[in-house]
Amino acid sequence: MVKDYFFRAKWCLKEAEMALFEKNYSMCVRRSQESLEMAIKALLRSMAIEYPKGHDVGDSLIYIEKKLPDYLRSEVPFLRSLLTELSRVRGPAFYGYEREGIPASEAFSKEYGSDIFQKVSKIVSLCEKFLKTMI
Repeated sequence: MVKDYFFRAKWCLKEAEMALFEKNYSMCVRRSQESLEMAIKALLRSMAIEYPKGHDVGDSLIYIEKKLPDYLRSEVPFLRSLLTELSRVRGPAFYGYEREGIPASEAFSKEYGSDIFQKVSKIVSLCEKFLKTMI
């Protein structure tokens, strides 16, 4: 399961990169969110931690934080914040802001999409480094 989850995390990250290249910033944000979620779920599963079946699994990191190597442990506060932020924009990145009449294609800027992609890429890379020692 860990390998499969992480494979999906990397696949979503590739899709996010393609969306960024194609100037589809909302899809870049959505796929980046999915990539981060799957990478963290792989990390949690690798340590036999059951996580909530929602999209923001940041609170589950408290169960493994002390077991993580320094390079990942130091990122946990940032990671929890990023997971929460991206879980909140997950829907709008796909559907837009319907009440306000803002389609997804207009909801996110190039700067935001690029920033999110870079942050998620960094975390996924750190997770991969750790998971290679576990599986």
